[in-house]
Amino acid sequence: MFSLFRRSKTPAAAAPPTEAELLARYRQHGDVQDLGQLYEPYFHLVYGVCLRYLRAEDDAKDAVMQIFEKLVVDLRRHEVQNLSSWLHTTARNYCLMELRRRKSVPDTIEFGLPGAPGVESEAALHLVSDDDDDFPTEEHLQQLEAALARLPPEQQRCLELFYRQQLSYQEIAAATGYDLKQVKSYLQNGKRNLKLLLASHVAR
Repeated sequence: MFSLFRRSKTPAAAAPPTEAELLARYRQHGDVQDLGQLYEPYFHLVYGVCLRYLRAEDDAKDAVMQIFEKLVVDLRRHEVQNLSSWLHTTARNYCLMELRRRKSVPDTIEFGLPGAPGVESEAALHLVSDDDDDFPTEEHLQQLEAALARLPPEQQRCLELFYRQQLSYQEIAAATGYDLKQVKSYLQNGKRNLKLLLASHVAR
């Protein structure tokens, strides 16, 4: 009975969830508070990317909020291994789509965007420019579209799904019917061939 009068021990503060735990929890439950915790540390990164492309502070701020709304769905659909790289990719894709909508860039595929979800970071490749500060010009995008059209259909399809739609190897396999080994081969060969085609164009 004396235990009733003993001072209970103050429970130790629980350690904050890791990023991986928050990602898993959000994928399972879809709690927007978890998403907010994930997004907040990367706010300045996303804003910086948007400002670099859109060139206006108000537009960049609007883009940050639009990207957050996009993540509500996308982060439950994709298995993201590297959130920083994935958000960087998502922000660049969003900005290029917005510029296309404004007719600032042609209707081409936005390759050169690293960090597709659920894949090894080294698998991503800058196909337009290795310098993140270089804005892809209309000429670059036209060259890229022309080079892409010269690839075998299997390589072209896998590259489109990997970079433009940001699908993982497993998702590409499910979408195309190729096995995982074929997907990796088509991506590897497609990236190499595309880079060679672009390099030969520059050398002319």
